[in-house]
Amino acid sequence: MLVRDWMTAGPVTVAPSTPVMDALKLLKEHGFRRLPVVEHGELIGITTRKDLKDAMPSRATTLSVWELNYMLSKLEVSEMMARPVITAQEDEYMEDAALRMQDHAVGGLPVLNSAGQLSGIITVSDVLRAFIDILGMHEGGRRLTLMMPDVPGSLSRAAAAVQPSNIISVATFGAREGQRRFVMRAVGEDTAGLAERVRAAGIEVQD
Repeated sequence: MLVRDWMTAGPVTVAPSTPVMDALKLLKEHGFRRLPVVEHGELIGITTRKDLKDAMPSRATTLSVWELNYMLSKLEVSEMMARPVITAQEDEYMEDAALRMQDHAVGGLPVLNSAGQLSGIITVSDVLRAFIDILGMHEGGRRLTLMMPDVPGSLSRAAAAVQPSNIISVATFGAREGQRRFVMRAVGEDTAGLAERVRAAGIEVQD
């Protein structure tokens, strides 16, 4: 699954000279949390709703209304944006982009095409959508959690036991002491008897 398949294409952007108040208005109108900053067609930064709000004066400010309005009119996105920008590539795998988000503690990445131009944005919400799709959640069926030996051939033994049901997703996690946990989802014929068939094949079914 590639980033291009899940990203939001053609994201709304701002220029570095955009007033902070205008950027906040854009975020509110579109329901976004972040805005890529582009100058002369090149991605040069990114700013978030939190960054912009943190730049606003405290409610306890002693500035007059005139002074406050004047200051806000002069405050530009360039003063609040983060740089350098951590990005994703259109043709990279979703899991690589997700790992980069986690490593850098960010909620979204601007996406660049092969020419290095901004073409989209990928967020944690997109990663969740991809995760749900990978696990086949929208296709229904029966879910099983299996604990199997972490050796070649374990998965093929489980797949044979699942028949005549049809496996639509498999995920694995939690390897320890020579065992590995598998989460499997199957649809089709006789999913009601799925767990019993798998147990009969000598495989531990946890739920």
